[in-house]
Amino acid sequence: MKVTREDTENRQALLTIEMEAQEVEESMAASYQRLAKRANIPGFRKGKAPRAILERYLGKESVLEDAINHLVLQAYEKAIKEQEIEAIARPEIELVQTEPVIFKAKVSLSPVVQLGDYQSVSLKPDPVKVTAANVNEVIEQLRHQNATWESVDRAIKFGDMAIFNLESQVDGSSFINREGVQYLVIPDSSSPALGFAQELVGMNKGDEKNFHIKLPEDYPRGEFAGKEAHFTVKMLEVKQEILPKLNDEFATQLGPEIKNLAALKEEVSRNLKLRAEAKARADFEEKVIDAVVASSQVEFPPVLIEAETHRMMHEQARQFERQGANLEEYLKSIDKTEEQLHEELHPVATRRVTQSLVLGKVAESEKIAVNDKEIDNEIENMLKNAMDKKDELQKALNAPPSRDSIRQILLARKTVDRLVEIAQSGKGKKGKQKKEADKK
Repeated sequence: MKVTREDTENRQALLTIEMEAQEVEESMAASYQRLAKRANIPGFRKGKAPRAILERYLGKESVLEDAINHLVLQAYEKAIKEQEIEAIARPEIELVQTEPVIFKAKVSLSPVVQLGDYQSVSLKPDPVKVTAANVNEVIEQLRHQNATWESVDRAIKFGDMAIFNLESQVDGSSFINREGVQYLVIPDSSSPALGFAQELVGMNKGDEKNFHIKLPEDYPRGEFAGKEAHFTVKMLEVKQEILPKLNDEFATQLGPEIKNLAALKEEVSRNLKLRAEAKARADFEEKVIDAVVASSQVEFPPVLIEAETHRMMHEQARQFERQGANLEEYLKSIDKTEEQLHEELHPVATRRVTQSLVLGKVAESEKIAVNDKEIDNEIENMLKNAMDKKDELQKALNAPPSRDSIRQILLARKTVDRLVEIAQSGKGKKGKQKKEADKK
């Protein structure tokens, strides 16, 4: 066996393997033994037919194909050992010719990560501020959520609730046909099409109106995209919103722990601050990770991106299943193919793989580890939120694959915490340079 190796970009190696005639003949003999035991040849018991008869009965090409299939796998395993290659995925194998037998194997090599000077990263999170306007905006939303609706004898205005029967067609085909539709008349509403709400303004109870709207080119239902829809609306009722008065009585209706309007504002402010702090923390972590990744050099084979892309697609499919739908229905609704979704997820998968590899290298550099006790604690926290079937869930979470997955999540979390600590400490080179500049 003769092996030549060519290292290509993105941590891949191309092996060209040429087999000796003797190796092919030995594999042919082994294939004859295997096939003879399975072949039903008239006049012979299984495994007793001469090789020449077997080749005539099955065809020499079939015997050769079986021999090459076994030979290639064995030769590949031998070749990567000779080349001291640690492959991380199945190879892509291409048979070049059969006389002599030559095949090529594209091998995915383990990633290489060279960290930059991540200790020099110095950043500060954006300050969190909750204003009175922010609080008032949330309280107004609460008033709308707790509003009542009453019928009025006047023309529709924006902000009203319209109740009507709807008939519509596109190119003579049925589009949307419903009775008793309850529709909130909002200027920028795109349901069922942008401009529909404007057509309702000015209508009174009992009015009937015909109008048409051109649907956008990116309309979710692809068969109607870019076409003109003809609508007929029969107005049944007009309702206006009655907002509750902003007082202590309104506040106490929102929860037993809220005693008055001042307490409501305090509670809203506290919740807004918690959410703002969580978002600021997440944004800051992302900035720190991006800075560390930008200073590092990472090279990995495309197979890792493909694996992450398929994992993301599988997770999306599971989410749709939990909602009683499926990925195929979703793709059809947005007029996209699975291949197009795969292509859209490719950049996200690339980013995730890159970040994961860099964080893994930082964890190694910082000697960060996760012990079994930490995994046990995390599982306990996860079980606290379980409503039922806790025993089944506990068993599933303690299975080796699940524990390993939890270990990786905790390891990434601890590594990010460490990088945030470094970035905020001001001890990095950038932090020192800024302090020196501030002194001047």
